[in-house]
Amino acid sequence: MTTNQNIPVLRFPEFGGEWKIHNLGDIAKFSKGKGISKADIEMDGINECIRYGELYTQYSEVIKEVVSKTNIPLSELVISSENDVIIPASGETTLDIAKASCVMKSGVALGGDLNIIKTVHNGVFLSYYLNSKKKLDIASMAQGISVVHLYSSQLSLLNLNLCSLPEQQKIASFLTAVDEKIQQLTSKKALLEQYKKGVMQQLFSREIRFRPALSDLPRAESRGVEGPENGEDYPEWEERTLGDIGEVKMCRRVFNEQTSPDGEIPFYKIGSFGKKADAFISRELYFDYRERFSFPKKGDILISAAGTIGRLVVYDGEEAYYQDSNIVWIENDNTIILNQFLYFALQLAKFNTEGGTIQRLYNSILKAKRIDCPSLPEQQKIATFLSALDEKIGQVGQQLEQAKGWKKGLLQGMFV
Repeated sequence: MTTNQNIPVLRFPEFGGEWKIHNLGDIAKFSKGKGISKADIEMDGINECIRYGELYTQYSEVIKEVVSKTNIPLSELVISSENDVIIPASGETTLDIAKASCVMKSGVALGGDLNIIKTVHNGVFLSYYLNSKKKLDIASMAQGISVVHLYSSQLSLLNLNLCSLPEQQKIASFLTAVDEKIQQLTSKKALLEQYKKGVMQQLFSREIRFRPALSDLPRAESRGVEGPENGEDYPEWEERTLGDIGEVKMCRRVFNEQTSPDGEIPFYKIGSFGKKADAFISRELYFDYRERFSFPKKGDILISAAGTIGRLVVYDGEEAYYQDSNIVWIENDNTIILNQFLYFALQLAKFNTEGGTIQRLYNSILKAKRIDCPSLPEQQKIATFLSALDEKIGQVGQQLEQAKGWKKGLLQGMFV
């Protein structure tokens, strides 16, 4: 045993000494679940159950609440004990199959294609450990091509470094608390997004309206909510087409041989639109094209016209280039409609498309798209209110990503 090889980088101060080496088969007993088909799942079923596919979509390292139920009698099924660790016995890829979860409830039916691991060690600790430090080791054990399989005989040979049971409990409790924080942030972000979606529907259907008043919050007087005092109503909304607002523009085409996987100026193709750029062009080409051809100005709304139609990005003025007719924008002088308002109006817009296998949003269709426009002051209030919501959603999203990054670092540092 090499000195310090079996001591984690991150550790609670009350614990010391090296972790001990074990094979999983030395500390665990293995069994298999019993078949529960998709057709066996009942919304009002009497018995909770877990199917192997749900480990990929529904569960993380700890299973406290079970999402599925069945009416198959428990006497015909394999039933969990609290602290059981379950791993898929089959999957699409070797990395997918390396997915462990600890069942924190007894009496849950465990479906077929599940490896069940029973041990006196902490199942939550094992799940976090197997999903991080041991993920690649488990993946290397899986066999198969179109469908990969993982057998208990293979898992039994998995080499583990284990600490004492009290330290396992401390690590498990800490990481569970981190996951609870991540779940809270995930739920908070989802609720904010749901609220934004609902209030947008009400604002753009004019179910609720802003009024010229001291308060900047929308009020729903028709629902019995007291409206702001003073001020007359804003004028009625007018219907406009995007063609009334401005011209549909696109950048000059850049060919693949003019791009590289690394470089100075990000180049966004339709596939990377709204994401991180995966190609670049030279600074010389960028300034040459920008000087000679159409180019969006800061605040313009870029629209995807192919692939997933209607994705939106507000151009922030960065030095970046966008691919020809697949990505377009409206050249708007903000005299009829504010870009900030248009961005939210287009989020609710449904676009007609044309084409065969590949659907496209043609310029003529885009220009004919009708948008209901309030007065500029009301546009500004709507845009300011919704932008504040977007900012809040962005802040929570940033906190969520930071928490996920923190968890990733913990998983790397707390295990050997």
